[in-house]
Amino acid sequence: MRWVNIRPNRRTTILLGALPLLLVLVAYLFAATARHAANPSDKVLPTPGAMISAMHGLLVDADPLSGRLIFWADTFASLERLGLALGICTLSALLVGMVLGVLPAARATFGGLVTTVAVIPPIALLPILFIVFGLGETAKVALIVIGVAPFLIRDLADHVAAIPQEQLIKAQTLGASSWQLALRVAVPQALPRLISGLRLSLGPAWVYLISAEAIASDSGLGYRIFLVRRYLSMDIIIPYVAWISLLAIAMDIALRQISQRGFVWAHQVNR
Repeated sequence: MRWVNIRPNRRTTILLGALPLLLVLVAYLFAATARHAANPSDKVLPTPGAMISAMHGLLVDADPLSGRLIFWADTFASLERLGLALGICTLSALLVGMVLGVLPAARATFGGLVTTVAVIPPIALLPILFIVFGLGETAKVALIVIGVAPFLIRDLADHVAAIPQEQLIKAQTLGASSWQLALRVAVPQALPRLISGLRLSLGPAWVYLISAEAIASDSGLGYRIFLVRRYLSMDIIIPYVAWISLLAIAMDIALRQISQRGFVWAHQVNR
């Protein structure tokens, strides 16, 4: 039996996936215990009790100034920005990517422009975005869109352009117009790829969001992390980072479920 032929079942897969996370947690607990034994006031590796105590006020106690529950207000603000930006990215990728993929003339004309925008580091454009759009929500959303949309457009356009010519020729033989080719041949094959691209873009999208919130914002998960870092409040930073990771994982699982249930044929082909 070769290692490459061993395929764990669902239960074994879950156990194997949880094992590294459990090891990291145990290692952290040992390290935190050791540091606090040497220095009870250590702030670098807070104990679970310290993190629960620090987060309690943010979770259940309303802020005296705003009247909001800070943790949930930060979460809602970040998810609102991220959701709006990813929605714009999805629509722009579907529209522009389909045009570039289906029409060779459009790909020859605008393909270079999309590639040029895609290779520009989005963080480098952040000062320009703040100058152009101000310090409001538009600049934060625009940063995510500029960072994610060109990648999605390029990937989708390449995928559509790689559709076998036999399919296009057969559709045209049956009388399909360019519009019908795009809607009935290209779009069904592009949607699973678009969802896959969105899943891969979640990590960079969170990076751009947190970067924008850290520089100019008054709410959001990234804003809170960079606000409390000046006080070395690791008992708040670590739970916030863990929460961001959980949100990203939940979004990834949701997109995977949508793809698997909406496009069963695409996943059967990949097996």
